[in-house]
Amino acid sequence: MSTEENKAIVRQFFEEGPSKGNLSIADILLSPDFSIHGPLPASPGIEGMKEIITTCRAAFEHLNVTIEDMIAEGNNVAVRFTARGVHKGDFMDLSATGKPITMTGIEIFRIKGGKITEIWGEANLFGLMQQLGIIPAPRN
Repeated sequence: MSTEENKAIVRQFFEEGPSKGNLSIADILLSPDFSIHGPLPASPGIEGMKEIITTCRAAFEHLNVTIEDMIAEGNNVAVRFTARGVHKGDFMDLSATGKPITMTGIEIFRIKGGKITEIWGEANLFGLMQQLGIIPAPRN
């Protein structure tokens, strides 16, 4: 597949999965041997990705994930993203605060045969904890 086709797969994943909560997109776009390497705890495989989407959407009302940058080379697509929402449900054992959040992150997707086989992700959870008041924000 071309790098543009790979980017389209990743774009569709972000738009349908995290932003709209369409869990069936995982069955459509993820390979049966899919694996995720990231900061949030989850079961392995496609079910783990569904857990992450469900958990994040339950914790953050109006969750929307925006792709800021996307770079592709060969079978890999790198994305810098921003997630926005309102903390209305439990997240990582933290009760809802009602606070708006903006969290950034970077994910690298490996695509093979039109399916996402792996995701490596890093998210600014430290900054998120500061926004939620769990960790003190730096003084200016």
